[in-house]
Amino acid sequence: MAKIVQVPARAVIAYGVNPTARFLLRIGVTPNAVTIAGTIGVLIGSYFGAMGHLIWGTVIVTAFALTDALDGTMARMRGGTSKFGALLDSSMDRLADAAVFGAVAYHLAGEGNPYGGMVAALISLSAGQVVSYVKARAQSLGLDADVGIAERLERLLIVGVGGLLGGAGLDWGLPAALWVLAALSLVTVFQRLIHAGRTEPAPAPAAGSRPAADTEETPA
Repeated sequence: MAKIVQVPARAVIAYGVNPTARFLLRIGVTPNAVTIAGTIGVLIGSYFGAMGHLIWGTVIVTAFALTDALDGTMARMRGGTSKFGALLDSSMDRLADAAVFGAVAYHLAGEGNPYGGMVAALISLSAGQVVSYVKARAQSLGLDADVGIAERLERLLIVGVGGLLGGAGLDWGLPAALWVLAALSLVTVFQRLIHAGRTEPAPAPAAGSRPAADTEETPA
């Protein structure tokens, strides 16, 4: 299944990310340092969002979320991602996602939970974690679950659009975006599970087993 915006968005992001990655490597900044700095920035932006400053929160989170592409690009330019770097990146992504959706749920709870937005935020958070888990677990089992209509980039963009709409005074904007995101995240979970099931190889015949005999009698 094709992603919603991943291909065109990543092409645009790469235009600015590649020169930045080369510059940071040249001055001695490591990919892991960028990963940690990006997560700290997302936490700060999430705090702004929780306090009701939706536009500032969205801008800050979006700016620092772009480091998710930056650190990976830097690692590739250095010759490949280390195992610890991959673990750190995944762990920081989960922490950042929890901060974003936790902040949104906190803000909406303080606003009286308009349109059930807090519930949608919690569903989006939970389903988003499962989306990531299914892919990681499938890979550890030798299966392929790298599909889905709403991966992390799409999820952040959708909640970002909702934050901008809410910050512009449209009370329905953020809850509406969250309900759309909750639905797409749940769909993505099942897309990955179904795809992983289809990629599982057929079990090999047990050692020493013989093909089933033809039951049709043959003439003597």
